[in-house]
Amino acid sequence: MALTERDVERANRSMAELRENGFAVAARYDRRAARIVIDMNTGVQIAVPVDLVEGLAGASPADLADIEIGPAGLGLHWPRLDADVYVPALLQGVLGSKRWMAAQLGAAGGKVRSRAKTAASRENGRKGGRPRKVAAG
Repeated sequence: MALTERDVERANRSMAELRENGFAVAARYDRRAARIVIDMNTGVQIAVPVDLVEGLAGASPADLADIEIGPAGLGLHWPRLDADVYVPALLQGVLGSKRWMAAQLGAAGGKVRSRAKTAASRENGRKGGRPRKVAAG
């Protein structure tokens, strides 16, 4: 499939529309706070904990400090980690892929303690506890 001049113009218009909402002009890793700090062209500064972003959790400070900003200011790239973050998505609270975010929510939900969960656990204990897993054979 060959790109036409019209395709290029359409892509440029789309990028310009995305940039109207703001774009990154600087990014750095704040080691003390364990956050990525992004300066936007609008004067807004965003700080995101690295442990909340897919591909950045558990990375070394040296790897996190090596950040590249895409030419349009819409993407951040960590070459040592081969990780990318789309700035407009980050502004909307999207910190990773749908699958990764669902796993994070599921893990957090499993740690929640509530009266209902405690009562259900006690009732299950009175019945003999969780059934043992049977090996399939």
